Amino acid sequence: MQIQENISLKPYNTFGINATAKHFAPFADVDQLNQLLDLKGTGSPLILGGGSNMLLTRDLDTLVLKNEITGITITGEDENHFYVTAGGGENWHKFVLHCIDHGYAGAENLSLIPGSVGASPMQNIGAYGMELKDIFYQLEAFHIADRQLVHFKLNDCRFGYRDSVFKGKYKNQFVITSVTFRLLKTPKFNITYGAIQQELNAMNINDLSIRAVSQAVINIRRSKLPDPNVIGNAGSFFKNPSVPTEQFEVLKRNFPGIVGFSNGSNYVKLAAGWLIEQCGWKGYRKDDAGCYDKQALVLVNYGGASGTDILALSTEIMHSVEKKFGVLLEREVNII
Repeated sequence: MQIQENISLKPYNTFGINATAKHFAPFADVDQLNQLLDLKGTGSPLILGGGSNMLLTRDLDTLVLKNEITGITITGEDENHFYVTAGGGENWHKFVLHCIDHGYAGAENLSLIPGSVGASPMQNIGAYGMELKDIFYQLEAFHIADRQLVHFKLNDCRFGYRDSVFKGKYKNQFVITSVTFRLLKTPKFNITYGAIQQELNAMNINDLSIRAVSQAVINIRRSKLPDPNVIGNAGSFFKNPSVPTEQFEVLKRNFPGIVGFSNGSNYVKLAAGWLIEQCGWKGYRKDDAGCYDKQALVLVNYGGASGTDILALSTEIMHSVEKKFGVLLEREVNII
């Protein structure tokens, strides 16, 4: 096993940022991970999955390790569920397609989300009316300092909106080696969110299936979001902000077209993309950094942008939204 030196991370992040890792190595199991940490034991390593939720703004002197732990197996079942365990290095969308091929229901609304299985609980990924926590059962993670495997159940992860304990209290302390999902034997379709039903109608679907729902989600995402293989991006760059109901009512009087959804507990979740678009950013481009012309929530690298270029653009957008609406946006993407 060998640690490579001065490796470009451009192929390993979906923004296509050309940052350099001073030390880099992949690992395919926990034993390899342990050995690599022994070879370069100083400082906290950066763990890469699919590189789809990060913006690299500098070269990295610390050890960068690429999670390539794979494998998908049924590790249990009960009357209504399959318990499916996937390696942290598995591609998320390929995992979803595997579930669909085998009739494991529940993950179909999360189709075509970029990234890896291991990164999915860190972010509590979500789309089209569901979140990862809705199908999560448990995960296994390697504690970097103690060199021990630890199991996390649902409550241990403290899932929130695009959030988990791994982004807060335990940030950079664990490597998620596998995740177990609790998937349904009999589907419960969730097609009321967004344009899923409309897309199913356009597809002339008469017999609803998890495959049809997955394809509808894929079609919608492809119509709105750029392919990272063509235009560098990390999907939604900002979270949808929540504001108190009273503040929303004021905003609605001043901006009648504002998009908001009741978030419970007297809060309303606003559509960040709408706010950004109203500030004139949609389709904006400065050199190779831009705001996607089909979805203002997505910042893009047209080829030669640096991480600092993208970061600077995001800061300008945040300032303009705050100035116009009095709402502070929060970045969803991890800045490194």
